[in-house]
Formats: sequence, structure tokens, C-alpha cells
Amino acid sequence: MKKIFLLLAAFTLSTALFAQNNKMKSDTHHMGKMKVKMQDCVMMEGGKMMAMKGGETMVMTQDENMTNGTTVMTDGTVKMKNGKTMKLKEGQCVYKSGKVGIMKMGKMKNSKM
Repeated sequence: MKKIFLLLAAFTLSTALFAQNNKMKSDTHHMGKMKVKMQDCVMMEGGKMMAMKGGETMVMTQDENMTNGTTVMTDGTVKMKNGKTMKLKEGQCVYKSGKVGIMKMGKMKNSKM
């Protein structure tokens, strides 16, 4: 009887772990006890422009147009709809909405421009 109980408990635990593992999305990153959902953006990382889409980061190969009319070039130049331009610094990112943010310990934080 003890063996059946242990077998049943092990089966239940493994099923629960499998279900939990399948529930996690690829664009959700775990940092300690905290879950952080990463947003699609382009960022300056290691002196290169990187694009994050669906939780995957890749080298930015072409200019990106954001929903508010902002354009981000592969050299890190950001041109706003109103004509104002800026150059992204290490750790800065531009969300799809056009807002500029700062990467800080794996979390993105909005910055004022």
C-alpha cells in the first residue's frame, strides 16, 4: 500500500510540474522570485543595436518604425515624429510605442526625454 501511495504522489507531482512548465511563455523571464514580462523594443547593448521580439533578442538589421511615428536607425539614432533626434546610449531602449526607457538589472524603466 505504501508503494502505491508513493507512486501516486510522484505521478501527481510530476504532472503538476509538467503543467506548470508548459504554462510559462517564452517572453516571460524569471529573476529570482520575480517574473518580468519583456516588451518588444530595440536597445543599445554592447555598442550594438539589438531588437527584442517575442522574448528573443537579435541584432537589428534594418530601421524600425514605432507606432507613434518615431524611427530608430541601426546606428542608434532615434528620430521623433516632430523632427527631434537623439543617439541611444548603452542600456537605453525604445519600445514599440516610441517611449524611450533604460534597461536596469533586466527590467526596463521609462526615462524622460
